[in-house]
Amino acid sequence: MDKQQLFSGNFCPYCGNETIFVDSAQVYHGKSYGMIYLCRPCQAWVGVHRGTNQALGRLANAELRRWKQKAHACFDPLWKRKMEKGFTKKEARKAGYRWLSIEMNLPFEETHIGMFDVEQCQKVVELCTPYFNRLLLN
Repeated sequence: MDKQQLFSGNFCPYCGNETIFVDSAQVYHGKSYGMIYLCRPCQAWVGVHRGTNQALGRLANAELRRWKQKAHACFDPLWKRKMEKGFTKKEARKAGYRWLSIEMNLPFEETHIGMFDVEQCQKVVELCTPYFNRLLLN
């Protein structure tokens, strides 16, 4: 599966089948957070940018969703700390992802936790944990 297919949301990277475009209430116990691409057999999904059908990244199964949560838990506090120093949210987040793209040797436009696989999320946790732990000590 090429990158365009992977990030389109139209195909499941686990089974290769086409996904369906449904309300997220179908996976979040009746609570809607907008539309998603869903592969029911794999229980993999990805949200879309509000008001569009553009996927926010790649479909994620339960394992990848857990790793994305861990990656965000370590990474997000780091870029949010920049907001305490006067950066806007957009500037802070962009600076954080710029740093991450350099550390992971990825093109900036491909550096987003929503696009990452399990190994890449594990790398985010590995890279960010020392900085995150320092934040906790301060």
